[in-house]
Amino acid sequence: MAALYEGYTLCGLVPGQTLTNSGIQGIEAERDSDHVVVTDSTRSVTLYKVSDQKPLSSWTVKQGQTLTCPAVYNSQTEEYVVVSDNKVSSDVWRVHCLPGGEPVVLFQRGAVRLLDSLLSAPQQPIEEVLAQEEAIRWSTNIVADSQQFVIFTTEQKGDSFLYLHRLNPNTLQRYRLEREEPGLSPLSFSASYRDKHICLLYLYPNGHVYQSVVSVRGLGGDEGAQALPLPRSLLLGLPVGEGLLEAASAQLLDEAHVAVVGVPHPSAGAGKDFLCIWNTNFQTLQAGKEMAGKIYGQLWTFSNKLFIPHGKTLSVIPYECPKSSLASALGKLKQAKTEGELKQMSCVPSWNNILHGDKAQPSRPAETRKTVSNFIKTKYLNFSVQTAPVEEVQREVEGLLSRADIQDLQPLVGQLASMLVSRSLADPAFYTPSTLAQLVHTQSLCHSVCPDLVLLALERRDFFLCQLCLQFFPDIPEAVTCACLKAFIRVVIKTGEEDKEKSSTPPEPICPVGLHKAVLLNEVLLTAYSDTFLLPHLKDLSSQHVVLFLQYLQFLYLKYSQDASPQMHGLRSPSLTQIMDWVCMVLDAHFTVLVMTPEAKGLLVNLHSFVKSQVRLVSELGKIEGSLQELNKMKVKKDVGQYSIEIIELF
Repeated sequence: MAALYEGYTLCGLVPGQTLTNSGIQGIEAERDSDHVVVTDSTRSVTLYKVSDQKPLSSWTVKQGQTLTCPAVYNSQTEEYVVVSDNKVSSDVWRVHCLPGGEPVVLFQRGAVRLLDSLLSAPQQPIEEVLAQEEAIRWSTNIVADSQQFVIFTTEQKGDSFLYLHRLNPNTLQRYRLEREEPGLSPLSFSASYRDKHICLLYLYPNGHVYQSVVSVRGLGGDEGAQALPLPRSLLLGLPVGEGLLEAASAQLLDEAHVAVVGVPHPSAGAGKDFLCIWNTNFQTLQAGKEMAGKIYGQLWTFSNKLFIPHGKTLSVIPYECPKSSLASALGKLKQAKTEGELKQMSCVPSWNNILHGDKAQPSRPAETRKTVSNFIKTKYLNFSVQTAPVEEVQREVEGLLSRADIQDLQPLVGQLASMLVSRSLADPAFYTPSTLAQLVHTQSLCHSVCPDLVLLALERRDFFLCQLCLQFFPDIPEAVTCACLKAFIRVVIKTGEEDKEKSSTPPEPICPVGLHKAVLLNEVLLTAYSDTFLLPHLKDLSSQHVVLFLQYLQFLYLKYSQDASPQMHGLRSPSLTQIMDWVCMVLDAHFTVLVMTPEAKGLLVNLHSFVKSQVRLVSELGKIEGSLQELNKMKVKKDVGQYSIEIIELF
């Protein structure tokens, strides 16, 4: 039976004004199943490592330019391809690229070109394939029988069409979809290839999910002008409640399962949005998960993970779709039990044994014993955490963590942390800093599981716990990162920086915040972020905070200038690239204010010289790039003896 597992946040969103504008244009798989490229609706592209929920890199186009199709990764050249302001030779609809394949460009008027041929002759004429008033609504590309196909659908005066463009040799086939109720057009499309057929899945606003199948064997010459009728079969009739669906999507997961978002759950009340998996063979709902916030009708799937924008969050939901029988689809599959299993079930260990870690009855298997043990521990700790004094709670949780396998307790860690945080927020007299720190140290927590933990630590001025969360949580939102930054700088200013680093040698740069506060600021600098989402929050910093923060960044830069490994007394320190990125972001957010601030004049002059030196360094490195690459290619001689002289000729 299909299942949806606990999800997590990949990044935040900046939604647009329209019903279906989540702020994301598209998501594409990158070099492997654990990397995706996210393109927003304006100027930014970000590469994420999904398992860590961390952005690895991000870039934007110039001010005034707009990205008009999602970025794709070209594995042949190890480059990213994206289009700004629609244009290449003509208006571009999408760029598609399969793993290991060459990127393909689909133009808005239906023409298709391989990227290499287009770049070699950028001024070449681009033909118009579509009729007047016909517009593309959706597109993808797949490999079928070792041949690449570009698939796209169009609309014209209430009619919908399917185009199959085969590359090498180039052929085009056009199909007309059967009409639904008057005025209804498909909300979403999904395509797959199996058993020598291309399968097209499409969802209408009335909840009808259809499938059309085209055999790749029957695709002949260029018949693009003639539209053939495309038969369809009804896979699902989804409940829509009152009215019609507006922002919904259906994604084919395998031959028997469909993921649907934006369609009401048949058993839930009105006003709730769900992500569901339906079994098309047996017409049954097999898994459902409520999604908080607005649904935009967008859904992507890569490597058994669903990517869904909702509210102001892009969530990743792992799923599983095992093959199912009618009994399992209806939830009535019974597991046969052997005589031995029945005997084991009758031998239940005592509660005392479970709670205090004594040896249990040998007749119960270890895994079953762990499950029952964790269940009772959870019930016991629920009561303890909600009612017991601080000392008793600390003692019970410490005992649990010391006795049990952390992997076995992974689901409990988030539950314990959430209960502790909830009680601490409700009761000012209750707070367990050491216990919360222990739970963070297990590395079984993240911000998505316990979103109020960092804010609680800031409220209680528990900066050590803040430091741990910044270090171990892979998914801290930019707003929380900036809140930590403001709190840390505020402490520096309030304490008067009495713990500044002293130096007996004048050339040695002096830390403007002191080593104790530098530890906290470094964790902020090392935290993953997207500049698009961080920049608005940086603008909330006061000019006094900005000047002090830039002074610290300048200090770090000077340390790098004097020392290739500027680790200050074993502290975790950011890289030079991270330092310069933060300098640029802070200047972008506050440049006008800094220009008008007399105290910042000298600082701006110094930062200007830093940037100039960086530009000069990059320029000089560029001059010797070719030589360094040749050195890297050279084979090292294994036997050179104790002393040798080798002449290397660089051309």
